This record gives sequence, structure tokens and C-alpha cells, in this order.
Amino acid sequence: MTQSTAIILRAGRLKLVALPFLLGALTVLGYAPFYFYFLPPLTLAWLFHLWLHAGSRRAASLIGFAFGLGLFGAGVSWVYVSMHDFGMLPLPLAAFATLLFIAFFALYPALLGYVQAWFRGSAAARLLFILPTSFALMEWVRGWLFTGFPWLTVGYSQAPASPLAGYAPLLGVYGISLLLAVSAGLCALIYHAWRGKRRQAGFALAALLVLWGVGAGLKTIAWTQPVGSPVTVSLLQGNIEQDMKWREDRLMSTLITYRDLVLSSPSQLVILPETAVPLFYDQVPPAYLENLARHVRDKGGDIIVGLPERDIERRAYYNSVLSVGSAPSQVYRKQHLVPFGEFVPLKPVFGWFIDMMQIPLTDFARGSPLQRPLAVAGQKVALNICYEDVFGEEIIRQLPEATLLANVSNDAWFGDSIAPRQHLQISQMRALETGRVMLRATNTGMTAIVDEKGRITAQAPVFHQAALHAQVQGRTGATPYVRWGNGAFLTLAAVLLAAALIWRQRI
Repeated sequence: MTQSTAIILRAGRLKLVALPFLLGALTVLGYAPFYFYFLPPLTLAWLFHLWLHAGSRRAASLIGFAFGLGLFGAGVSWVYVSMHDFGMLPLPLAAFATLLFIAFFALYPALLGYVQAWFRGSAAARLLFILPTSFALMEWVRGWLFTGFPWLTVGYSQAPASPLAGYAPLLGVYGISLLLAVSAGLCALIYHAWRGKRRQAGFALAALLVLWGVGAGLKTIAWTQPVGSPVTVSLLQGNIEQDMKWREDRLMSTLITYRDLVLSSPSQLVILPETAVPLFYDQVPPAYLENLARHVRDKGGDIIVGLPERDIERRAYYNSVLSVGSAPSQVYRKQHLVPFGEFVPLKPVFGWFIDMMQIPLTDFARGSPLQRPLAVAGQKVALNICYEDVFGEEIIRQLPEATLLANVSNDAWFGDSIAPRQHLQISQMRALETGRVMLRATNTGMTAIVDEKGRITAQAPVFHQAALHAQVQGRTGATPYVRWGNGAFLTLAAVLLAAALIWRQRI
């Protein structure tokens, strides 16, 4: 082998890794806080082009793995903050665990690259049907396998401004992922066919314009209707430092902070963040909660308080929210728990790892998946706690009964990273899918109100003690996504795969 040949080969291998890695990293700019929603269709188009010309299944797999490393490396490396800064895991171990976490999820596009290379149909069939559908199905599988990690599902990048966001009430976030991937395939086909098949390129351009134009039109439709009178709400943000939250010497300070915020709130519905009260429910002085309840009872209102709850007889404890006020007290218990953060999978294997991290309450029990909305302040509020709002198909279990959505969270675990901003964008997608206002009360940010179109209408300053006061309108009715869940997306995916098989047989 000559020196020039070796250089060419090394350059080729570098291209297999460096370019898709860069494409994956650039895709993250499509999400909050950047919101460049036009980037993911372009980066996916380039990825599809690389897969189309990979030359071998091994090369296609390597391209997919490099893309995944770029995407998850740039997009979710904030897990390091929770493990090292707040979990007190030693730096080398936290860095290694973060790298393993990123590499594991990079295996999804790596496997997709390998599998899609088996298809030997025309370039048009691969770009329009096989690659978009398999990419969206890969994201759907990632959303439930091993309890699921749907973070950075590419459909989220389109909320709320993109024309593709108009499809959210119909198809949900995975349906938007599919249509975004189809858009990417159309872009790649335009590039592929421009020189030799101008007619095919023209068809692809027309289809792209129709796809996005229809989405823009769908955004004008009101899928749900106002019901009842508007309700005043106060979303409280205590801004309690994560490393101080569970310290016994800071307990009284925390209780006073939230007491004062509640007593100064003029609203009918007051919502505190996840575990705002760092005591088990049976340890909270009854006079404390009664004092809070008395403040809103005269207004016919209620307070929703985040606090852990335990069942001593069953030796179980729950991440819960409790309502107190004019309505009978009600409880919602978190049912979709965070692996390693709220429960320990394969405890005999991973228990040592969790013991090294100083995370309080790491083995919660699951609440029932069939819990109903809380009837408070004249509304029916579908509660979800922290990570639960990442699972749209679980949120709709409380609909169409619920008139409002509410997420209570403690994103302080991720510091001043992009994670809380990404989490807010996920809540924007839930509002779009359900046609409901989303209320978010968080410990340090992003406390916000999101309207039924996914737009942020009010937001508290980040890392400041604050109370966000507003008036919101409950809504009734069911979007198609509320009725069908992911069924419509899966049906569309099946239709596109069938179209690919028919196309292949006719070629």
C-alpha cells in the first residue's frame, strides 16, 4: 500500500465518523434553547445521504453510531451535572458513566444504519419510505424500551413554531418525527435527483412544500374549546439550592419560603414544585398545611403541594403531590419513575453505583397508571411529576376529562445547563398534542405557562425566588391524538413501509 493510498483510506474513515458526528451535534441546535427548527430536517437529510452511499452495512452502522454520539453528546451530556455536581460521584467515574450513557443511546442509530442497509431498492424508495419510517420507529422504540428515554426525540425540535407542529394534535411527537424524517428524505432526494432526474426532484420539492403548507394550515384549527370561567393561578418557584434542599438545618428556611410565597399569592389555584416540602407527609406539622389551606379556602381555591409520601405498613414511599383547600384532599403519585434516580433497576448489579451517589429517596414505589385528574379550584387538573411529561401517551390517560395540565418538577438537578430548557419544550409539545394549557411549577426554573398552541405566555426568571401569577382558561374536547394516541403514527408508518414494498416489487 502506497503512502498516498493510506492517506486516502484514513481520510475516508475520518469522514465516516467526523461528518456524521458533526451532523448529530448540529441537530441539537434545533431544540430549546436555540429553536432552529429548520436544522434537523437538513442534518437528517445529510445523514440519509451518507447512509445511501455508505457502501457496506459496517460503514452504515459506524455512520449511525457517530451521529448518535454527536446528538446525545451535545444534547444530554448534562447528566454529568446531576451525577458529579449533586450526586457527588467522583469526576472520573461521573465522566465515564456519562460517556457510557451517551454511547448506549448512540447504539440506536448505529443499529438503524446497519438494518436499513439491507434494503436494496431504489434511492427514491429508501429516501421517501424506508429511512424516514425506520428512523421514526427507532425513536418510538427508544421511548419505551427499558422504561424509555424519549429525550431528544427529533419531533420535539419542531415545537412550537415550525409548520410541522401543526400535526401534533393529530399524530403526536412521533408522528412529527416521521414527517420531519420524510422532509429530510425529500431534501436528500432533491439533491440526489437534481442533475439527472429533474422531474423527480421537482416532485420532491412540491411534496415538501405541500407537507409543510398543510402543517401551517393545521396550526390554525382550534381542536378544543374553552369550558367554564377562567381561573387565577400562582406557580411558585422557591429557588432552593439542590445541595441544600434535604439538609436538616435548611428545613425551616424552606418551609418559611413556601409559606410566605403561598400567603402572598392572590390566586384560586396555587401550585408548588416537586418535593417542595422536603418531609414525608406524615412528618409535616398539620398546622403548616392547614395554614396554607386556609389562605385559599375563602376564595374557593386549592393548593397543590409536592412532597414525598410513605406507606409504613408496605414499606413503600412515593413521589407525590397533595391538594389542600376548599375541595377534599386528593393525592397524585408519580408512576413513571426515573431509572437510577428514583428506582434502581437490577439492584444487585447496580446498587453499589447508586450508593456512591448522594441522592435522597432513590427507591420510590410506583403510583397507579390509572389515576384521575385532581378536582381543584373548579378545574380538573392532569398532574404529572418531572420526567413524566416526556411520555405523551401516558399523559392522555387523564384526558379528555382534564381541563388543564400541570407539571411539577425539580430541574435543579441539572444546574444551569440546557436540560431545563429542553424540558420546557417537551411541555410545549404536550400542550400542542392535547389542546390544553400546561402549568409548570419548578424549583429553580423553568416555571412557565404554556397555552394550548404550545406558546409560552408567561415565565418566571430562572434561579430567582418567584411567584408567577396569571389567569388561565380550562378547555374541553379531545384532539385526534388524545383519542388515538400513537395509533395514528404507527398506522402511517405501516402504510409507508407497505408503499416501499409495493414500489420495490414494481421496479
